[in-house]
Amino acid sequence: MQVQPLTVSKLCKTKSLIAVNNLFPGPVVYADEEDTVVVNVTNNCQYNITIHWHGIRQLRSGWADGPVYITQCPLQTGDTYQYKFKIQRQSGTLWWHAHDTWLRATVHGAIVVFPKTGVPYPFHYPREEHIILIGEWWNANVEDVESQSLLTGGAPQLSDAYTINGHPGPLYNCSSQGKLFLFVFPNEHYLLRIVNVALNQELFFTVANHNLTVVEIDGDFTKPYTTSTIFLTPGQSTTALFITNQPTAKYYMGASPYSSAAGVPFPTTPTLAIVEYQGSSNSTPPVMPTFPATNDTGLVANFSASLRSLADTTHPEPVPQTVDRSLLFTIGLGTKPCGENRVCQGIAGTKLTASMNNISFVLPDIALLQAYYNNISGVFTRDFPDTPPIVFNYTGTPPNNTTPQRGTRLLVIPYNANVQMVFQDTSILGIENHPIHVHGYSFYIVGQGTGNFNSSQTSTFNLFDPPRRNTVGVPVGGWAAIRFKADNPGVWYIHCHLEVHTMWGLTMAFIVLNGARANETLPPPPPDLPRC
Repeated sequence: MQVQPLTVSKLCKTKSLIAVNNLFPGPVVYADEEDTVVVNVTNNCQYNITIHWHGIRQLRSGWADGPVYITQCPLQTGDTYQYKFKIQRQSGTLWWHAHDTWLRATVHGAIVVFPKTGVPYPFHYPREEHIILIGEWWNANVEDVESQSLLTGGAPQLSDAYTINGHPGPLYNCSSQGKLFLFVFPNEHYLLRIVNVALNQELFFTVANHNLTVVEIDGDFTKPYTTSTIFLTPGQSTTALFITNQPTAKYYMGASPYSSAAGVPFPTTPTLAIVEYQGSSNSTPPVMPTFPATNDTGLVANFSASLRSLADTTHPEPVPQTVDRSLLFTIGLGTKPCGENRVCQGIAGTKLTASMNNISFVLPDIALLQAYYNNISGVFTRDFPDTPPIVFNYTGTPPNNTTPQRGTRLLVIPYNANVQMVFQDTSILGIENHPIHVHGYSFYIVGQGTGNFNSSQTSTFNLFDPPRRNTVGVPVGGWAAIRFKADNPGVWYIHCHLEVHTMWGLTMAFIVLNGARANETLPPPPPDLPRC
């Protein structure tokens, strides 16, 4: 992969962006389950960069995970790094993206993992498969947007459009159909591999007058679930079948925004692409889909609650029935002082910030995995709290003090421990849906609810067939509980996949210790690991 500038024209403007192999979106990585994937990445752009293989389990290959200053230092201009990992215990639709600043807005692409040779899909075999990347577009340079927000302490500039495979679609100025046509034959099955690659926007996806049957999420097959609308947070992928069983015509498929934060502005114009039946009339306009209301939290909750995995007691990673380590993490926004002799654009002249368990994460100058492996002192501490240090009515009236501590504090988990993490939304500066991504693991979402979590709710958990994902949408004004077995040694990042919240500090990292056997330990770093 060559990371380099690319000049493109959209929305009546021409600009230079950072892309891979002169493609936007970037190239698709195809592999079979159990394959070893080797990708040489060369940085030929002016920015530092890393690549994260989103959703890949990285079993004992944490050096290839990619988040900047977590598992590696960045590739500087002219550097090359070989990412090498084996795909294990997963197949389906995943994706890769830059994991240094806001560059993932344009540096991204799909990963398609097919089942092992001879293993069929657990659903109707489709006539064709298509990749659908739904995202956001800025006319401005996204690095400048991020820098300006950090400088002023206020919210960043909104995106100018939503996109499907990099195209805004016909509702936007200077946006021709281009490659947005999907030609289909009547009465056939088509598989859509859909990924939300947006920086800051949760999105609905639908095809006018057609149902979609979800068959896989985040690299794990599901029990079929049929719906008219799919919901995806940034970072999530969903694979769905649709049957071309409607009258011969043209139909729009599209993505529209979901906004859970009251009073926060967001772009509202959907992005569209055409599904055209063979033999349809050129003179008839496409059928427009009916999009959900932008605040349809009920639809979001129902969609999330309807997903079921194929997991059972024979699954290679079954649902943990017991818990060795129980953790409660509060998540949300806040404010911090602007600084001397300055006026900031956050609330009441402050800077906006974000935290987990009232700690706003600070990225170090040395990658955490390198510091951990080489026992370098002074880079981090091992005292991230298991529970919130400040206890209050998390979804009620917030406390007066909204200034979190700042630090690089990690949590330590023994190898092979059964871990339960509960993410609790907070009302500080308003309740909001937060997509939380856990690196290095796929996890089971065993419970979700509104209000404040309490331990009695564990009796309602689904420990039979809960959905298995790598990114969970924590409900607005509510909580989500996940479980996984800590069988992957290394240092792993947890963060909100709304990029604006990540840059404000809504992140943390945890260490999984080595096991007793050689195949339960973190291997040494590769010789070409970028230097700090």
